[in-house]
Amino acid sequence: MNIAIICYPSVGGSGIVATELAKCLADRGHDVHLISTDPPFRLGEFHAGLAFHHVETPSYPLFHEPQYLLSLTNAIVHLSRELAFDLVHAHYAIPHATAAYLAKQILAATPGAHVPKIVTTLHGTDITLLGSDRSYSGTVAFSIEQSDGVTAVSESLKADTYRALAIKRNIHVIPNFVDCVRYRRSPADELRQRMCPPGRYDKLIVHMSNFRPVKRAEAVVEVFRRVRAKVRARLLLVGDGPDLPKATRLAHDLGLGQDVIALGEQDQVVPLLSVADLFLLPSSQESFGLAALEAMACGVPVIASGVGGLPEVIDNGINGFLKEPDDLDGMTERALTLLTTPALHMRVAEAARRKVEQRFCADLVVPQYEAFYREVTGSA
Repeated sequence: MNIAIICYPSVGGSGIVATELAKCLADRGHDVHLISTDPPFRLGEFHAGLAFHHVETPSYPLFHEPQYLLSLTNAIVHLSRELAFDLVHAHYAIPHATAAYLAKQILAATPGAHVPKIVTTLHGTDITLLGSDRSYSGTVAFSIEQSDGVTAVSESLKADTYRALAIKRNIHVIPNFVDCVRYRRSPADELRQRMCPPGRYDKLIVHMSNFRPVKRAEAVVEVFRRVRAKVRARLLLVGDGPDLPKATRLAHDLGLGQDVIALGEQDQVVPLLSVADLFLLPSSQESFGLAALEAMACGVPVIASGVGGLPEVIDNGINGFLKEPDDLDGMTERALTLLTTPALHMRVAEAARRKVEQRFCADLVVPQYEAFYREVTGSA
């Protein structure tokens, strides 16, 4: 199948999942074309069967801002005429599904042109933020309705979509996934000693996100402060975003500047997760929680908020722990218990990896996308 995938290039679950899906589909024999403004985060080296197409969005004095929707539509039209896509898979409702719809209408009005089907995957803030904003909600709903197939990454997000938008079409849930061959705990003794010097620290805690307000990075630091009072622990902040400076400033103000390391964006996170003892994710909302899944795949127990799609990933008390977002005392208590009870830590870590292997490995999830593609395109 000849597939175009549209995604954002920046750090975040939607772009990461779209890029990993593109790689997996290429490995399974499909011709895959990633379309974005820049090479997506984690695209990495050359991948046979996978091509990247850059969308140029020039600025003109007539417009107050670059017209990404129009340039993306134009790119889809030109590439589809040249490459005859069977399907365009838009990750994020707007503007990606909107651009795909406009491109489809242009192609349909062109005599003899091949018109691809459109699949839209909803990832979260395109519904929970933009879909609930009256400035965007009508366009979001229209773009979803006009897609030939729609998926959501969790049952929670599916329910949120129906609740936020007056749409009637069926939404198919296909969860996020990880490559379980790459995402597994691997020996990294030298890195462990560097990040968690023996004699100074005993435990290593990690938070990984795009540091948007919804991730509550300052709550991460506050939980860490409480843990640090009882356990010689260090905190790694992995990723970048608007709230990272707030988190590091809070750590400094609390006298924890030496105990908190901000590593910025990291393309390779498996080594960091392989040396971690605990993962914190006290988000106010998560439509799925890909970072938590990546940690679980590497055998890292996760303490997270029991919101959105996280209860579909973490079974509370079995392969991780879920608390109310504001229950920092409860998160601290669970963190201390895990970090000071080796048998419990091992049991939770092994159960976390087992849950990923049973439900969220790429070889289980990518075939679900392929089956959905065949259903949408009517191919055998």
